[in-house]
Amino acid sequence: MMAPFGPLRIVAAHEAITAIHFEHDRDASDSEPAKRHELLDAAESQLNEYLEGKRHVFDMPLRPNGTEFQRAVYRELLTIAFGETRSYSDIARAVGRPDAVRAVGAANGRNPIAIVIPCHRVIGKNGSLTGYGGGIETKRWLLDLEMPSLFRG
Repeated sequence: MMAPFGPLRIVAAHEAITAIHFEHDRDASDSEPAKRHELLDAAESQLNEYLEGKRHVFDMPLRPNGTEFQRAVYRELLTIAFGETRSYSDIARAVGRPDAVRAVGAANGRNPIAIVIPCHRVIGKNGSLTGYGGGIETKRWLLDLEMPSLFRG
């Protein structure tokens, strides 16, 4: 699917979304069309609604791959509401590993289900935007969609 910041690829297996990837390095016209499936269609529809500012909560089955720690981080990320942010240290404390701030950052970087598992809502403790798989400009775009006043004034 095409997003305002570039193509996204949605992957499903076993009746759950397993990945949403940014494909910045790939021209969408070069991609082979994915076989259509009801779950992929629903996920694309929800993502489009979100990107248009019409959806604040996703409702789709998710099955992210990762270690137990990574999955704990992903579960915690899912608690960050639309229009809110948390710091890496907030997430580390919430998963019971207050000294694992860097490990939380690494887990965020390996998040297989971009946007829906909202790792873009995790920012530096000082409010700075830090790395993001889709690029800092995409992170800024997503946060501006959710909190238009964050970067103004």
